[in-house]
Amino acid sequence: MPFAVYVLGLAVFAQGTSEFMLSGLLSGIADDLRVSLSAAGLLTSAFAVGMVVGAPLTALAGRAWPRRRALLFFLGVFVAVHVVGALTTEYGVLLATRVVGALANAGFWAVALVTAMDLAGPERRARATAVVVGGVTVACVVGVPAGAVLGELWGWRSAFWAVALVSLPAAFGLLRAVPGGRDGEVPPASARTELSALARPRLLLTLLVMAFVQGATFCAFSYLEPLVTRVTGFGAGWVPVVLALFGAGSFAGVTLAGRLADSRPKAVIGSGLVALTAGWATLALTAAHPAAVLALVLVQGALAFGTGTALISRVFQQAPEAPTLAGSFATAAFNVGAAAGPWLGGLALGAGFGFRAPVWVSALLMGAALAGAAVLRATSAAPARPGLGGVTPRTDGRTSPADG
Repeated sequence: MPFAVYVLGLAVFAQGTSEFMLSGLLSGIADDLRVSLSAAGLLTSAFAVGMVVGAPLTALAGRAWPRRRALLFFLGVFVAVHVVGALTTEYGVLLATRVVGALANAGFWAVALVTAMDLAGPERRARATAVVVGGVTVACVVGVPAGAVLGELWGWRSAFWAVALVSLPAAFGLLRAVPGGRDGEVPPASARTELSALARPRLLLTLLVMAFVQGATFCAFSYLEPLVTRVTGFGAGWVPVVLALFGAGSFAGVTLAGRLADSRPKAVIGSGLVALTAGWATLALTAAHPAAVLALVLVQGALAFGTGTALISRVFQQAPEAPTLAGSFATAAFNVGAAAGPWLGGLALGAGFGFRAPVWVSALLMGAALAGAAVLRATSAAPARPGLGGVTPRTDGRTSPADG
């Protein structure tokens, strides 16, 4: 695997840490800036909204740039807003930096995915995707807890400084490892051509399935703490262990999916969707049994991120003539699920259905994902029509049947 792909993974690690680290910093931010906890919580929501809205917008804005320039620009903006966030004493300024940082993160993701796959070559596209997505899983295992520790020792601002500092070697690595100019890059098609490619019903359905999978993942993950402490019976000291197990499983899942999804994408996705659905339902049923919870948290982490990685690779296969915008739509779908899942789980908890309720919501969301996959499977058996899974341009200028 080219060194540049791992540099992209390092940058995504820093950005993923920023996206999720506020969960351990909210009290410190609220006290320091003299705002309510709910206002501090809006900082997380602002980042999620910025990712969803910003993914296609920043991809459109930067699609005509050479990829190294686009990556360095987005990463530079990301570093700058974290420096501003670490220095500001105004809540409104901090909120604005979260939105702008999310826009930069979304643009970076869109370009990073297509860059990684092009550098790795067509036979290792899923493995390259796994390295980039793996940055998020490492952020969950290492970056987010480290941010919480820094916040406890030196205040929440230290976590912002740490994210900015970790991004600097990634920027240097991108400058050295990613080719400059347009050498080796296929000139982008017109914006209208790329957008029309992304309007294919089967591609949109794949993105919807991805959003359901991520919604299920983050719904259960967001409420693991009350589940394991109030249903399973673990003490508070076990919570980091359970979260680390989920993160370790996630890393293993993206690594394994990266090796399998290039050769057997349909098998990885299909089996992953079925196993995830069964796994969340089983976790809800066996949540009072510690051994079952520990095993299932590890397995579900692996299945969730492994299946998600394969789905991202699938999106690029279905829109080869719109790689950057395909990456932006995949990023948006990921974050729609990451925002909607915890919200739905919170509604179930608030309605009084108990601490197992979010996990049941995850199982229901996976049921919706399975239904979407069944429609995709049914339409793949139908005769192909141009623009709906028939002959589509390849990124090398030739044509080939779309891999529905």
